Amino acid sequence: MTTESASAAHLPDHEIPTMSVEELRGTQLTRLQETVRTAYANVPHYRAAFEAKGFHPDDLRSLDDVRRMPFTTKADLRANYPFRMFAVPREQIVRVHASSGTTGRPTVVGYTKRDIDTWADLMARSIRLAGGHPGDIVHVAYGYGLFTGGLGAHYGVERLGATVVPVSGGMTERQVQLIQDFEPRVIMVTPSYFLSLLDEMAREGIDPASTSLRVGIFGAEPWTESMREEIERRTGMDAVDIYGLSEVMGPGVAQEAATTKDGLHIWEDHFYPEVIDPVTEEVLPDGEVGELVFTSLTKEAMPVIRYRTRDLTRLLPGTAVPSMRRMEKITGRTDDMMIIRGVNVFPTQIEEHVLAEPRLSPYFQCVLTQPGRMVQLTVLVEPLSRLEPGAAEEIARSLEHAVKTHIGTTCRVEVREPGSIERSIGKARRIVDERPKS
Repeated sequence: MTTESASAAHLPDHEIPTMSVEELRGTQLTRLQETVRTAYANVPHYRAAFEAKGFHPDDLRSLDDVRRMPFTTKADLRANYPFRMFAVPREQIVRVHASSGTTGRPTVVGYTKRDIDTWADLMARSIRLAGGHPGDIVHVAYGYGLFTGGLGAHYGVERLGATVVPVSGGMTERQVQLIQDFEPRVIMVTPSYFLSLLDEMAREGIDPASTSLRVGIFGAEPWTESMREEIERRTGMDAVDIYGLSEVMGPGVAQEAATTKDGLHIWEDHFYPEVIDPVTEEVLPDGEVGELVFTSLTKEAMPVIRYRTRDLTRLLPGTAVPSMRRMEKITGRTDDMMIIRGVNVFPTQIEEHVLAEPRLSPYFQCVLTQPGRMVQLTVLVEPLSRLEPGAAEEIARSLEHAVKTHIGTTCRVEVREPGSIERSIGKARRIVDERPKS
């Protein structure tokens, strides 16, 4: 089957698909062929990458041919900063989002008007699968701005026909007040921050189970089954997972169903998933754990071919959406990325700012702790020589400000004595994880 079926072509994208697996595979192939032709014709990086692999768009005759195509990595996106991965003229780009970069260059993604519409449709579809309904009030506490979370959720709520409360992050006391006053049925937020909201409720003498909240859609950071159990026990709500990444679209690539809570259904009519061995790069069969790879099927502005997410998971048969495969909750990553309050942070980003301070040595460590609900990052640094009185505090405050400004998250900096940071004759241990094991 090489043409889109009538049901797949005309089904409103914000509705949960009911197509058969055969219809889905036909839709995927048609959309994939168009995506590959577009990327090859309009993106010099992809033309060069395809030619290096000896692969031409005309060689794509079945979905199995995907594994013959080149991978895309975050390094490729940074190397083509800011707009060289776009497949349409810049004038057709209606929005740009970006994530933090390791060398001052963020990963930039662009959207056409149709891309924004598709994103809104898929977020609406995700909210519906999570248990949201038209007419609901939805409290959005994801951050707004270059981060895709807030605006992605915002547009999805509106597309669903619900009412959005665009609170963004921070101002915890005010968030609790608005939940009390506006009586939202759904909240979209990082799980760690939601636990902080629950603690604030407890401080104010509010029983979380007495609020109007019945559905929590949690994403932007890993969270455990034990965290789900605690949230549901304290609130009486359904706590479900959402997955996405800016390079592929943003949130709404996959969504967990409130009726099953057994992993996230991937919207395969828009994203083609693979799981590979991160070392050999061989495609693994469904059911085996490896690195998640995505190819976009409908993106206009910035199609991505076999993007290596670095997330570890496995693919399983669909349940709540039978034709769409599920991915298990992310079990880890193939690199050393830290997620601090929903923001991706790499040790190399910290290193950039440590090296910019001439009084500091290049030795540092990132210590992760979780004394309460939120993960905390403490950066240990050391001076090249003993400092004048007050200089350590000045350096710490300056580095904290630089991390907040350029990376987008909060950390604490401790200036230790010269020579006190652990040395290594091999690979430096940049991350020290002191969080309790779940």
